[in-house]
Amino acid sequence: MRNLKVLMSYNGAAYRGFQRQRNAVTVQGVVEAAIERLLKAPVPVTGCGRTDAGVHAREFCFNLRAETSIPNDGFVKGMNSLLPNDMAISSCEDVNADFHAGYSATGKEYVYLINNGVRRDVFTVDTALFHPFPIDEKKMDSAAGLFVGEHDFSAYCKAESLGVILSKKRGAVRKIYDFTVTRDGDYVEMRVSGNGFLHNMVRIMAGTLIYVNAGKLTEDDIAASFIRPDRGRTGVTLPPRGLYLNKVFY
Repeated sequence: MRNLKVLMSYNGAAYRGFQRQRNAVTVQGVVEAAIERLLKAPVPVTGCGRTDAGVHAREFCFNLRAETSIPNDGFVKGMNSLLPNDMAISSCEDVNADFHAGYSATGKEYVYLINNGVRRDVFTVDTALFHPFPIDEKKMDSAAGLFVGEHDFSAYCKAESLGVILSKKRGAVRKIYDFTVTRDGDYVEMRVSGNGFLHNMVRIMAGTLIYVNAGKLTEDDIAASFIRPDRGRTGVTLPPRGLYLNKVFY
């Protein structure tokens, strides 16, 4: 039995997230259907995590266990011939039997992309948030630094998910390794890496920086949010279309 580690990218605009769901088109469902056609047998995959509906991935990892002699490059070529144009397999390799795409990961990096031009770009309408109001990326970058370190991120989690998260051993405590905000022409990129992320955490952090930019929140508010967590005192949850899973660390 081989254990294959596979890296892929996808545009998530047309999908209800990664995880397989009943009565919904998901990335996992499409991938598993392609694998079944390629290997002539149903083979479930294990993802490195879940991405919500409309969220994209530049590097998503999954693993699968199968009795197959197909070469790794043959798997890549075969899958890319079967997958739709908004998905692509970039690599495939044999790994140890105990490798698990989710549990073996030590961290992830996300990017939130904003089109800060004066007019909407029809070619990025599903892949970047259009925000035509002034953005001071240096001000946001300064505030982003406050997230770095180990904190209680209860105030940066979707309310419906918080109860389950707090019932687990580490609760809502996560460690952020780096968080930067940069500009390239009309596009502003928020890039954050950490050892784990709560449901909607990146989108709420990004929305909090947008509020800081607009003067609705201050750096002191961010610092206070770790001491007295209150979702009502942090920023808006930005839409999924600007969010990318950028890299998974092992």
